[in-house]
Amino acid sequence: MQTETASLQLKLKNLPTSPGVYQYKDREGKVIYVGKAKNLRSRVQSYFRELSDHSHKTRLLVSKIADLELILTGSEVEALILENNLIKQLKPRYNINLRDDKTYPYIVITNERFPRIFPTRTVRRDGSKYFGPYTESRQMRFLLDAISEIFQVRSCDLKLSKENVEAKKFKVCLDYHIKKCMGPCEGLQAEEDYNLMVAEIRKLLGGKTKDVLRSIEVRMKNYAKDLKFEQAALLRRQYEAMERYSSKQKVLSTDDIDRDIFSIARDADDACGVAFKVRGGKLLGSQHYYFSNTLEVSGGEMLSKFLEKFYLETDFIPDEIFVGETPSEHEAIEALIQKRSMEFNEPKRTEIIVPQIGDKAKLLKMCGDNAQHLLSEYLIQKEKRGEALAIPQSVRSLERDLRLPKMPRRIECFDNSNFQGTDPVASMVCFTDGKPRKSDYRKFKIKTVVGSDDFASMAEVIERRYAGSLSSELPMPDLIVVDGGKGQLSSAHDVLQRLGITTPVIGLAKKLEEVFFPMEQFAHNLPKTSSSLKLLQQVRDEAHRFAITFHREVRSKRTLQTELTQIDGVGKGKAEKLLKTFGSVAQVEAASLAALTEAVGAKTAAVVRRYFDQSRNEVAQDGEAMRELHINEESKPESGEEHQPEANSSEANTDE
Repeated sequence: MQTETASLQLKLKNLPTSPGVYQYKDREGKVIYVGKAKNLRSRVQSYFRELSDHSHKTRLLVSKIADLELILTGSEVEALILENNLIKQLKPRYNINLRDDKTYPYIVITNERFPRIFPTRTVRRDGSKYFGPYTESRQMRFLLDAISEIFQVRSCDLKLSKENVEAKKFKVCLDYHIKKCMGPCEGLQAEEDYNLMVAEIRKLLGGKTKDVLRSIEVRMKNYAKDLKFEQAALLRRQYEAMERYSSKQKVLSTDDIDRDIFSIARDADDACGVAFKVRGGKLLGSQHYYFSNTLEVSGGEMLSKFLEKFYLETDFIPDEIFVGETPSEHEAIEALIQKRSMEFNEPKRTEIIVPQIGDKAKLLKMCGDNAQHLLSEYLIQKEKRGEALAIPQSVRSLERDLRLPKMPRRIECFDNSNFQGTDPVASMVCFTDGKPRKSDYRKFKIKTVVGSDDFASMAEVIERRYAGSLSSELPMPDLIVVDGGKGQLSSAHDVLQRLGITTPVIGLAKKLEEVFFPMEQFAHNLPKTSSSLKLLQQVRDEAHRFAITFHREVRSKRTLQTELTQIDGVGKGKAEKLLKTFGSVAQVEAASLAALTEAVGAKTAAVVRRYFDQSRNEVAQDGEAMRELHINEESKPESGEEHQPEANSSEANTDE
């Protein structure tokens, strides 16, 4: 499977031992895999050695490699960061796919005088501080509501430059009068005080609720000591609101340690990773991500990708990290986390722990249970999306055009058939997602109706389908169609009402292709070219074909039975048995006495055999008599009197 490209072979022989990122490309030059390595030579060459030891996915990847591109970096951490960015940008086919967070919101504290705080889905490199992403928007809304209740943050988007404020260009809004804002736009709040409040909000968003409470309490006491009772009262309200918010947070541990807990649940080619953010022993929130293309990926490798993504985007580094197993890139992950903590001016050496017993293991299990629950929900939604993609447009159009309460994924259609009131039968065909489901077709012999009464026949069949044994044998349809107009529809609707069945039912008349609804006087006309009408026509025509075919079978069988029952000693039951065994009257006539005896017994067999033998002899005798008559006619002398016109001769043959 090794690619024999000369340039690739040359590159493989001259690989550096430094850290960096490697990109595999196919024959079209498209990047199909991006990876990182502490030692590029060792990592890249491992793909092309002992292919039999690799997974099927890796062997398939190697068979597609036509070229290789390297990017050298100063460290493994730099390689890790670059790999993450390239995977986001290029989305290579053979890399693990993590759902992009562009759809997830953040809370932003803007980089401006008197910063604003609001949710956003756009991350800009403008010096603003972003918290998130929040995969659960409910958590984000809870935090924003808490900030709004506790602090007086401005909600306007005014440019509060020093010059604008001093020039009195703005007036306070309603928020000031209802004490939701302190009026920085008119210079009623000092920038220093506002920034102090924003610092408390940053602590709150980081989960440092105890620190915020302590800070508010100290400031409140200082104001009271200086006899600034109005400011002290405001801080008192903030303190009480902060306590209410803190009491709503779930307590996971009694210690004050900040930790992140990670767990991944997987099923075949899909997985879900959940991260619990525990701050000061309380659950601040959780984030989850979905993975795909993971069939042959180890748990340790998947966990590494999860941790990389999380800590490249997070705004906080905890003291501890709990995981279910050791990540495959353990050292690189630890180095990345340390580097990120230094970027936050809080250098720390975070420990990655795999809890085995006790309360810590219980926390990990709780996280795992959440991951499993989210994965189950995701797989259900994925299945529904797949089903939705399989539903043809005609079914969707039918739901819209008929204003149905739900998509008619299962349609059942009924039609009657008889010949001058004889052998009345009916058919039911079933279509699912616009296609015939022949295993659910059913045929009915009309039992309670005498003569040609389509309305009564339709009522009988509808009741037998939805009140008889078939009601439990087959699922209920989303739409019932009857072949016919108001009469057939009314009969079907009356039965359904009596049975308490609310499934929509319509009638489709053949002549003008009109759609009738129960209790409505006028028909509805669907556009002649619409896919919904074409689907209804297809369903109706199939029901008609099935009914006609069944009716012909019944008529033919009855006709054949009549010929057999004319034999003295052969009743209806014996006639049916003979036809079932031999298939036709001709085959019964040709059967031996032994075969007939095996089918219907010796006595009846003898009667049948004797009947057909006698019939055969009579036919033979009649044939001999006709031949003699023909010879005699030819031997008679010709005479003008006996000569018949050619036309009369022709008529005589017709009479015969």
